[in-house]
Parts: sequence; structure tokens; C-alpha cells
Amino acid sequence: MSQKDKPSEARASRKLLGSAYDREDKGDVLIKGKPSPRPKDAATLILLRPQGRKIEVLMGKRAAGHRFMPDKYVFPGGRVERHDGRIPALSELHPKSESQLGHASRRKARAFALTAIRETFEETGLIVGKPATPKPRLPEDWQPFFDQGAAPSLYDLRFIGRAITPPYRPQRYDARFFIADARTALIDTRPPVDGVELHDLQWIDLEQTGGLDLPSVTQFMLNEIKERWENPGQKFGPVFLRWTRSGHRIDRL
Repeated sequence: MSQKDKPSEARASRKLLGSAYDREDKGDVLIKGKPSPRPKDAATLILLRPQGRKIEVLMGKRAAGHRFMPDKYVFPGGRVERHDGRIPALSELHPKSESQLGHASRRKARAFALTAIRETFEETGLIVGKPATPKPRLPEDWQPFFDQGAAPSLYDLRFIGRAITPPYRPQRYDARFFIADARTALIDTRPPVDGVELHDLQWIDLEQTGGLDLPSVTQFMLNEIKERWENPGQKFGPVFLRWTRSGHRIDRL
């Protein structure tokens, strides 16, 4: 489904897009007069923790020294590394998520899920996986994960969205967003631990996230989660936010 399908859907899409990308603030660094940098593949994991009729999400605050989104509350995530797609896992992605991730992408779908799991561990200390025998001689950034006596498990991750940073920004990412139920995805109930990348990590009631300083795309994905939570019987395809020659565009994959 694209903006061109129906006039009412197109109007709704334009309204959503108005809140999906951050406005240009005074002092923002924008690319002008030279080619825009190519977006780097990235992945983000949104851990959910149902609490009765409510639902909590895990979020943390980015350090002030970051060039990209400093002092903003975000979900764990980061750039895809070349070896991420080759890391062994105890289970693979749901076939539907795997197929959706393959849209307009040359990278293996599992690489994005594994990146999201690795970054979540690095930034929060939480393990998305199951008990396993430690494996020797893994890539340096994966060895600490396996040293915990665990291996990643991809099946609980569901792909819900993709967003490409507009071309006029100095740092651009092609980010895939996943959700997972913390009750089944995490190896145990250990609390998240603040680190260099994220601090003030906390489980936040979805209804209370509006009071945080959030990037617009983060707020957009939170709205997407809320819509899914409130309409469990409705089928939602992953949302795809990107820039075209005619401006911002939103589709469902």
C-alpha cells in the first residue's frame, strides 16, 4: 500500500510523515552543495513488557557527546557490522519477517536481527537468546555475548518498520525496527544496566513516553506499537519511511 492508493490514505500518510522526521532546527548541520552521504544499515530492538492492560517499553537516553541524536531517549540499536549475518543462532526469523526484510535490500535478513540483539546486549546488558555452550573464536564484539553461556534466538523478533534518514542530514541510517516480547525473548529477568551508549535505562509505560525528549521517528514507532497493541486482531505490515524526489513517503510492506 502506498500513498497513491486512496486519497484518504494519502492524506493520513502525509500527516504521519509530518511527525516521522525531525524538523530542521536552528543550528542543525545540513548537507548542501555536495553529495549526501549514503545511508548505513542499522537495526533497533524495541523490547515490550506487558503489564495487565498496559505495556512498557525499554528506553534509554543517549549520551550528550553523541553526534547523532544526543540527549534523546531511544531504543537500543546501532549499525550493522559485516560479520553480524554470519553469527550462529539457535532459531531463525519468522518466515514472514524474513520476507519483509528482503524488500529492496541486498543484505541477509538475519543480519539485521542479529545486529539488534548484539546492540541490545552492548547497550543494556540484556540477552535476547537461550542458554548455550560458549563458542570460541567468534568476532570480538560477539564473544562477550556467547561468554554469558547464551546464543541468540531470532524467532521472537518481529519486523515492524524501516526508516531512512533524509538526504540532507550529515549522518544517515537505513534502520530496521523490531519488536519482541521481553517475557519470551530475554534469557532471564535481569535489569538493564546503563552503559557508555545509553543511560537512564528504564521500562516506561507506553502512555508516559510522550513526556520524554524523543526523536520524531522514535515517537512514530511508539505510535505504531500503540496502534498494534490496541488492535490485536488487525494485521499491520511494516511501515517504510523514506525520501523520494517528490518528498517524504510512507508505505506498508
